[in-house]
Amino acid sequence: MAKVFANKATLPAGGGDFSLPSLSVGIFLNDQPGHRLAVGSSRGTHQPLSRNQGWILPAGSNGICEYDDDLEFVMVSLDDRVLGEFGLESGLDFQPIVGDIDPLLLNLSLTASTALGGGTLYRETMQRALAAQIVETVKPTPDWHADIEDARLTRVLDYIHDNIGQDLSLSDMADCAAMSAAHFSKAFKTAVGLSPLQYVIAARLDMASVLLRTSKLSVAEIAWRVGYQDVSRFGQHFRRKFDTTPASFRAE
Repeated sequence: MAKVFANKATLPAGGGDFSLPSLSVGIFLNDQPGHRLAVGSSRGTHQPLSRNQGWILPAGSNGICEYDDDLEFVMVSLDDRVLGEFGLESGLDFQPIVGDIDPLLLNLSLTASTALGGGTLYRETMQRALAAQIVETVKPTPDWHADIEDARLTRVLDYIHDNIGQDLSLSDMADCAAMSAAHFSKAFKTAVGLSPLQYVIAARLDMASVLLRTSKLSVAEIAWRVGYQDVSRFGQHFRRKFDTTPASFRAE
């Protein structure tokens, strides 16, 4: 289960040193024209922030945050293990984001301090939505784009990975590329080295391998999440790629 912690607070003018053990999002609820920030340093630079602006910092960040007026803010922190659940490595490093915040992440964060205290189903739904949007905001540029110059095909690759758990048909992928099915299949294999179907299977199994190692989800749940309705077929494909069963792979 995604673990997200959120709180709303007010601090007196001043600020000082900070150390963040978890990936964190800070959103200012009032203007701070004199805001100064340094990450990994003790020398802050002037970075004025307005209401609904803020920062996103990776786990392990430290530095100083100073402000000349009382600060009202929302702080959201993401349990590092959640990254694995969403297919990213724990300890993910990224360039700090300072200033404007992704609009959807902003809206989710602003409601998080109250929503995360609600009923169980609502709380879990909110946690998952907020965690997913944080990960979506900070995730690195996909390496599956490497050496592919045709923007239509990179668009399809994004579509595949964004919908890995859905029924991905050749016609849908061809429509995404704005090509005929025959032209798309030929262009895709030339650029990627695999047929669209082979690529989808490989991407699903790679995601499954991450979930097996980083989550406590059952094999059946993982199979479903990566697009397999038939667990036995998932097992066959997994063994063909990794030369072991999903259960044995998890135990290694």
